[in-house]
Amino acid sequence: MNTTESLWSPDRFTQLGLKPPTTRARIPVGPQDVATVLDAALAEKPDAVAMIGRHRRLTFAALDCEANAAAACLLARGIGPGDRIAASAGNHPDIVTAFLAAQRIGAIWLGLNRNLSAGEKRYMIDDATPRLILAEEAVLPSLPAAVPVMTIDPRGGEWNACVQANIGAGRPGITIDPWAPAGIAYTSGTTGRPKGAVHSQHNMLVAATIAALVNGDPRAEAVRGTASPLTILNMMIGGPVSALSTGNPHVCMDRIDVAGLAEWIAREKVNTLALVPTLIQDLLTSPDIAPGDLASLTWIVVGAAMVPEGMTEVYEARFGHKPTIGYGLTENPTVVSRTHDRTPMIQGAIGRPMRHLDVAILDEDGQRLPAGQSGEIAIRAITQGEWANVYTPALGYWNRPDATEELLRDGWLHTGDIGSFDTDGELFIHARRNDLIVRGGSNIYPAEIERVIRLDPRVIDCAVLGKPDARLGEVPVAFVQLAPGCDEASVFAALRDRATAELARYKLPADWKAIDAMPRNAMGKIVKNELKPLID
Repeated sequence: MNTTESLWSPDRFTQLGLKPPTTRARIPVGPQDVATVLDAALAEKPDAVAMIGRHRRLTFAALDCEANAAAACLLARGIGPGDRIAASAGNHPDIVTAFLAAQRIGAIWLGLNRNLSAGEKRYMIDDATPRLILAEEAVLPSLPAAVPVMTIDPRGGEWNACVQANIGAGRPGITIDPWAPAGIAYTSGTTGRPKGAVHSQHNMLVAATIAALVNGDPRAEAVRGTASPLTILNMMIGGPVSALSTGNPHVCMDRIDVAGLAEWIAREKVNTLALVPTLIQDLLTSPDIAPGDLASLTWIVVGAAMVPEGMTEVYEARFGHKPTIGYGLTENPTVVSRTHDRTPMIQGAIGRPMRHLDVAILDEDGQRLPAGQSGEIAIRAITQGEWANVYTPALGYWNRPDATEELLRDGWLHTGDIGSFDTDGELFIHARRNDLIVRGGSNIYPAEIERVIRLDPRVIDCAVLGKPDARLGEVPVAFVQLAPGCDEASVFAALRDRATAELARYKLPADWKAIDAMPRNAMGKIVKNELKPLID
């Protein structure tokens, strides 16, 4: 039987700019790798529904059969352990099947969000050098001609035909090393060119298991839906992998507009969902959504952006408890901390660390800081208890040894985020380290100013950046997206008054700029780098 362990020697990790994990502890509950994520449900309830899409539903037995057929397709094309496979398609069961197939043969998965520009897709393809790309017809013009492509479509396509032709194939005879590279997730690029964070099947599954445990019993009945693109690795982990690992169904939601979301929730009785704040706000306040359409929802995780003023109250009135706000990052992967009903609902509060993580605030010398002091948020595995040494972070950045060393230095995963703990153990995030503005020797966290600006209901969103200043070093500049029809002069006057009343004088923006729309990446985060040319 083939094994992926011989392929991934320490030298091979080094050649690719990566670091092998320093510990290899088993996950306390559930499967140990993504390749076997279906096995418990296959034994217990093979005929239960596992995957739901627009055009079809698959039981656990049918999904397992298709994953084996898909693996046979890949192997027949000469793709095996260590090879990269890219995919750019919508949220349908077919993309989950392809992901599972890649994991079963020890290949490395790369999701290409359809919303990325042609240049962004090509950069990632050139960097990761996949052997094959699975893509929808509409995506083909944005892909380089040099890489073989198979069309993937829930109603047909070359990939789907190949899978159906191989139905009946057995599981590949490849023994998987759970700690070998298995997926590449490119960072958002908010600080420059994206870097490919490499994850093993082990750390994908740790994140998926923890996500399921947050709701209590990991075997409890749940219908988990994913509306954000499954081509984002964190979404694949937190959605399908988390649901399937606990024997629960997953809904591939192919619409992200409010009406489309409500349709999916009502039709499939979705009760667990992660969304960006703006979509939750719209979902809960739209006059076109019947309250009964959302009756099944019991748990929504808010992520990817700052929570707008007023959303918490609307959410609590609907569900009877506070929203769960998650803080995560590509390199972790997924969630680092989550809020709870006792978390202070103020800007920057991101709850308490997940049970398997030791989260610290470090100073410039890498020393842990006490509560109340700000420094860089850093992560590593806890060293005691059931989850001791189980967590492993990203293996590094693909072909970026210097960046890998910076990320994983001194036994910590360094997030690049500035935060602090309060005396109750609640974690707060203040800014990206690269976003920190130093004005005349005083630190300014943009989030402090952005929080005050967002209090005005006429503000759709905002971003604060530092502008070089000959005397002070830097001064803050506020970019503001206003609601249609607002008078810019009067709103800016009101914002200046509010900022003067609520912020220290040195934190006041030196300039205010109106912007029609914020530049955003595929995760919905504001890309501040694209605003920098507009500062002067």
